[in-house]
Amino acid sequence: MSGPGITAAGWTGQTGVPTRLLLLRHGQTELSVHRRYSGRGDPELTELGHRQAAAAAARLAAMPGISAVLTSPLRRARQTAAAVAEATGAPLVVRDALTETDFGSWEGLTFAEARALDPELHARWLGSTDVAPPGGECFDEVGERVLAELAEVLAAYPATTVVLVSHVTPIKMLLKEGLAAGPGILHRLHLDLASLSVVEFYPDGDASVQLVNDTGHHP
Repeated sequence: MSGPGITAAGWTGQTGVPTRLLLLRHGQTELSVHRRYSGRGDPELTELGHRQAAAAAARLAAMPGISAVLTSPLRRARQTAAAVAEATGAPLVVRDALTETDFGSWEGLTFAEARALDPELHARWLGSTDVAPPGGECFDEVGERVLAELAEVLAAYPATTVVLVSHVTPIKMLLKEGLAAGPGILHRLHLDLASLSVVEFYPDGDASVQLVNDTGHHP
């Protein structure tokens, strides 16, 4: 049943006007082409990555009321976000906490290469969110900074629509929070390059995930 004035919140009991987060993963880079760990390294978008960013920007430009485009400081995210900001006319704001996981000495390696280099540690890392790569950060640490960032974003942009341009792990952390899911989601949820996910966070602390890994705009 649906009709005028009936919303998802009307069925689930959320109160107040939510902040709507449009979560956009950055476009393709050379590291993503070869499925290499890409954390704090700073590759540029490929030609396809720029086309993906432009296509995502065109889609977001058709969504009304975007108040800001918040981006990770890493170049691949900033290039994607710049296309979105230009298309929507919304201000572009760099937010350091939206950066990707620090993969330490595994940066630039494939899954197989990292496993061969540190087989025991790699296996423990896959099985626990409190295990970090050599010289990197564990997923628990990423989650702490992303949730702290979420609180700041909700306080700064109440009852508005905001684009967040970020990376796989921060976006998964936000979806995990929206779904009240366990840590297994970090390994079971797939997010494509330049994919769009949408989650609303309500003032009463509730949330509603409305879209995950949508790539309908891809060139």
